[in-house]
Amino acid sequence: MTAASGGAQTAGRPTRLPRSARRKQLLAAAQEVFVAQGYHSAAMDDIAERAGVSKPVLYQHFPGKLELYLALLDTHCEAIVAKVQAAMRATPDNKERVRGAVTAYFDFVDHESEAFRLVFASDLRNEPAVRERVDRVEKGCIAALTDTIISDTGVDRASAELLASGLVGAAETAAQFWLANGRQIPKDDAESLLTALLWRGIASFPLQGD
Repeated sequence: MTAASGGAQTAGRPTRLPRSARRKQLLAAAQEVFVAQGYHSAAMDDIAERAGVSKPVLYQHFPGKLELYLALLDTHCEAIVAKVQAAMRATPDNKERVRGAVTAYFDFVDHESEAFRLVFASDLRNEPAVRERVDRVEKGCIAALTDTIISDTGVDRASAELLASGLVGAAETAAQFWLANGRQIPKDDAESLLTALLWRGIASFPLQGD
């Protein structure tokens, strides 16, 4: 089923969707096209056809292809940062926090929508607006881990940020490597292996008060 299924018809005429629902439908169609074709090869005609709407309808919501792509990026960038932040809040157990952060990245790259390609494998990475959003993901995830590391270990912010960047970089790289190499081991096992590696490092820093 494609995003066009959102444009149900009644008596041969398209159903008029509320603006928010139409926008969601268009974004879903655009994601399918961008993931399949890449930004440069995708055309607004393709996206309109996938959504089952006319180009004028598409342009009513998004003035151009870049604006449409950036709207998708915003959605997924915010989602991955929110998942890492949630992992930090979910438990006081620091090993489980590390696993939660690792799982956030593995879940993102393993999702059937392949939306991770828009963030981590975009053919538009040199576009400043895209680069800014990708950088925002990294900074947001690092910030979530930094605050936790500071509160638990008492190290200074610069040191905590460096440690957090190492954790984020390892999780992102390992998740993409696992996917690109055909998921050769089960996802849970991959997460456990990486969690064990990262935890052995971060656990060497004593908790405040110890």
